[in-house]
Amino acid sequence: MAPGRPSLAAGLHLRQEQKAQPRLYQAMDLLHMPLLDLQGHLQQALVDNPFLDLVEPGDEPDDAGDDRDALAEDAGDDRVEEADEVDWEDVLLDDFDAGGRHEEYGDREFYTPAAAATPTLWDHLHEQLNLLRLGARQLRIGEEIIGNVDRDGFLSCSLDRIVEALDEVSREEVEGMLARIQSFEPSGIAARDLRETLLLQLRDRGRERSLAYRIVDGHFDDLANRRWPELAEEYGITPREVQTAADEIAKLDPKPGLRFADTSDSYVIPDLTVEKVQGRYRVSHADTSLPRLKLSPVYRDVAADRARFQGENKAFISERLNSARWLIQAIEQRRQTMLKVMDFIVERQHDFFEKGVEHLRPLTLRDVAKHIEMHESTVSRVTNGKYVQTPRGLYPLKFFFSGGYSTLEGEDLSSEGVRARIRKLVTEEDPTAPLSDHEITARLQKAGVRIARRTVAKYRDQLGILSARLRRRV
Repeated sequence: MAPGRPSLAAGLHLRQEQKAQPRLYQAMDLLHMPLLDLQGHLQQALVDNPFLDLVEPGDEPDDAGDDRDALAEDAGDDRVEEADEVDWEDVLLDDFDAGGRHEEYGDREFYTPAAAATPTLWDHLHEQLNLLRLGARQLRIGEEIIGNVDRDGFLSCSLDRIVEALDEVSREEVEGMLARIQSFEPSGIAARDLRETLLLQLRDRGRERSLAYRIVDGHFDDLANRRWPELAEEYGITPREVQTAADEIAKLDPKPGLRFADTSDSYVIPDLTVEKVQGRYRVSHADTSLPRLKLSPVYRDVAADRARFQGENKAFISERLNSARWLIQAIEQRRQTMLKVMDFIVERQHDFFEKGVEHLRPLTLRDVAKHIEMHESTVSRVTNGKYVQTPRGLYPLKFFFSGGYSTLEGEDLSSEGVRARIRKLVTEEDPTAPLSDHEITARLQKAGVRIARRTVAKYRDQLGILSARLRRRV
């Protein structure tokens, strides 16, 4: 064979592969589900699987039922007695009459909290537009303008674009309709930039002759850069008077449309609760809205008499019963895993619960996974999208995970704790002489936190804190 020439050859190779079972994917989904999603999933499971029932208050464990379950799941039992076929359609669709549970079941329903729908910004603007006595031409211009208002409340395109979009409409007509819409609520709506929305709001307050209005109108760039001495010289007043006018401007709404933003999904239901009881922090589940499941005694008893069923009926019973048992076990495993994770978080972050965010310690998924002897991906699923109610407020579980720093005394401090210290330093600073990034760095280092100035600047930006020059007051 010539060297370098390709060839084909057949051969046998042994290779070991591991494939995830469908129920493994289901278990991972259950771990990942937020409380409301899990609630809906369990409600559907109650409808789909006749072997599932609700746990009533005061229900006691049924030890005898475990023996019957084992009997029903014994796939190796070939001693099937001859018996009449049971009409499973009747059994499964009899509204639980066979067990006398229909009336009780009808009283047990679970409701998912839902926020009432609120009018959108565009609904609000259209409502005001329709109150005006307008001809078809003006109405069409108004609808086109409102359709180009974004969720922040600003006009998102130029007037020339609106003129082009409408046939035989002049720019003067569009400008006239825009002026009328800009008089609508909320104040400052349909402005073309921040400067215009501030002017509209000051006008609506009757402040057109005020210093604040004149500064926004004539020296907006100096205002944005807080050049108080230059503005004071321009208007022949003191820097303190400029500061007072700037404080008035700061109370205006820079995004007037956001007050109509949809907040129907903004509520959070905690999955866990941390309470301090007799000096100790205790973790508990906050899933009281979840249906608590058990095996239905009616269908479990039917399934135990396996000698009566053959073929597809037997397979159906086995599959549904196994599915019910697995779901009950998977939900309990989810609960126990979440408790283990939160117990370790409380143990590791004890100083946070006692003293506050400044004392939050570094914590990683690997730390938790190693402690509870589970994989990091499992811990990630358990903590993702989950919330805990604590004596210090409501927090996502991910809040407790972050990298950190070591102090000179050997204490661990999380990056969130460092940000909290920066926020505290800025809050307590002298507003006439605010701390620079270099000074904040020096104070943190004096407190034992080894941190670079550029990191302080990055954290300050993340906190939405302006630079020292822009924070200075007179």
